[in-house]
Amino acid sequence: MGIVSGAITGARFRVVGELPQGWPEVFRDRLNDHAFRAPPQGQGKEQVEGWVQVHNILDASFDVHDRWLVDNVVWFALRVDVKRLPQKLFRATLEKRIEAWCAQRKVDKAPAPVREELKDELEREWLARTLPNVTVTEAAWSIDRKWLLLHSHSEAVAERFRKRFFRTFGFKLVPWSPLDWLGDPKLVNGLLARAPAPAFHRDEVRLTRELR
Repeated sequence: MGIVSGAITGARFRVVGELPQGWPEVFRDRLNDHAFRAPPQGQGKEQVEGWVQVHNILDASFDVHDRWLVDNVVWFALRVDVKRLPQKLFRATLEKRIEAWCAQRKVDKAPAPVREELKDELEREWLARTLPNVTVTEAAWSIDRKWLLLHSHSEAVAERFRKRFFRTFGFKLVPWSPLDWLGDPKLVNGLLARAPAPAFHRDEVRLTRELR
């Protein structure tokens, strides 16, 4: 729960969207609907993700408001689980199984369907006893000020978070531009006129003006 205590580094986003009536209850239900669900014991290689509490990644219930909503700030985290097998060891073990299959039948080479079947069988066995790799991205969302702080600088992590956030709440997350700190439109226009094209995001600035 690094975002709750201590210094952090992260990215800031502007939240674009209108709050629904009775938003605390609406957001509670949406968080619960999209909360992390532990997969069955036989989880494959598919990625599993969902919302959890920042206090404990095993807590995926948002029924108690003061556990995730404090002073109109929503505290939550995106948990992503994925299982990865040690590929070199897996391939070596698979070759041994194929060799054993051939020796038992006194043939030089196993047919492609047999090799695929042995591969799937070994993969299921290993995945059943492999713990997932767990990543957690924490966030703080200020409802009143319409910004969200994401505890990560990774663009790939931010993109995954934005997609899940939009599916859950229907709001877009727009990267916070340095120009958002400037209140004088003339100053903004002057900087835009003098800056190289990649230096500022003109669409974000235009959107920022619309939101004010």
